[in-house]
Amino acid sequence: MSDVLELVEARLRTALGEPDARAAITFLGTDRIEVLRFVDGDVLRYATLGMSAQPMNDPAAVLADPHRGPRAELLLSVRGGHADTDKVLRPLAVLAASPQVEGVIVAPGASLDVGEPLWPGAPFTSVLVGAAGGLVEDLELGEAGPHGAALDPVRFLPLLPMTPNEAAWKRVHGAEALQARWLERGTDLRDPLRAGVALD
Repeated sequence: MSDVLELVEARLRTALGEPDARAAITFLGTDRIEVLRFVDGDVLRYATLGMSAQPMNDPAAVLADPHRGPRAELLLSVRGGHADTDKVLRPLAVLAASPQVEGVIVAPGASLDVGEPLWPGAPFTSVLVGAAGGLVEDLELGEAGPHGAALDPVRFLPLLPMTPNEAAWKRVHGAEALQARWLERGTDLRDPLRAGVALD
């Protein structure tokens, strides 16, 4: 589905401008995942490219539909100049490959954990998947396949870094409650070195 990825990259360029850097990572048994970096003032935006080449399917399904199923790419926005955030490229590629490797369906409200700091010195090892449609609009794909089945659109899902305490609190209280707490406390989710929000 290289044609899908061409459309995805075009949508990213339309929304975010020209990428100033890109890296490609391949994991055994998976398609190549690229991570593109865009600069928007003092904000660095990292976008995956490759996750949407195949639809995500329920791991419990007996037969995976090669055409139907949700498709997504991941977006991460952080303030530049405060940490070596370019080291996030591999963790992002790992998360983007997780539907192929682990059979997970990445959707808003989910928690994804890479098991190590997202970049050197980062207080985060996991992210909360936010709702699509904010920074980059969904990409409609039309129809494909032998029966002209309508394909699910590609959604561009923002990733919100969580501290271990925030991740634990989210497991108990839910994604909406954590996002409300961030909003109440005026949390700068783009700060690559921010402290965890007060959860008392």
